[in-house]
Amino acid sequence: MFTGLIEDIGKVLKLERRGDAARLTAGTMLPLSGIKNGDSIAVNGVCLTVVAMGSNSLTFDVSPETLRTAGFGRLSPGCAVNLEQALRLSDRLGGHLVTGHIDAVATISGRREVSGNIVLTFRFPAECARFIVPKGSIAIDGISLTVNSVTADSFTVNIIPHTAGMTTLCLRKVGDEVNIETDIIGKYVERLLGEKGSASVGLTMQGLLENGFG
Repeated sequence: MFTGLIEDIGKVLKLERRGDAARLTAGTMLPLSGIKNGDSIAVNGVCLTVVAMGSNSLTFDVSPETLRTAGFGRLSPGCAVNLEQALRLSDRLGGHLVTGHIDAVATISGRREVSGNIVLTFRFPAECARFIVPKGSIAIDGISLTVNSVTADSFTVNIIPHTAGMTTLCLRKVGDEVNIETDIIGKYVERLLGEKGSASVGLTMQGLLENGFG
């Protein structure tokens, strides 16, 4: 589990294809004394496991599914990536709960500057629409952000100068693709309520009223 607060902008040193899978090595300024093989690191919002370490680098195995769905196939040496270590239970939750499991790839469709801030618009796949709400949380390439506005197929976020300088978002332009992870709370609520037409009724307003809620 992560918070979406980026700790380092790493640089891809090597992406070695291994059949349908790959091995990714990224340079980093993270304090490696506190990291060991087997630890989880979010790389552009994707939870990966450390399998090897260098003096200033971390190596991860990337599954075929991750290569296909999380845009890692487009990475090449020199690309910047957002890095975050896993959340400790004693840490402050400054962002929001991020699992590191990507829901979809979105495309930047608009970028403008407003009073030193960057306003980005993203187009997303239709299946994500029900989990994206105004003022809700979303992780973009692992960065915890607040949704400003939503339409049927797009949403906007505001990037303050601090976030732009501490993440890869300052490098992003129209047409670029990013990983998005919607808020896990919304997914659990939908599951509890049960999808319309599902054989499993789940939690309903009628059921709540009958049991003294409301």
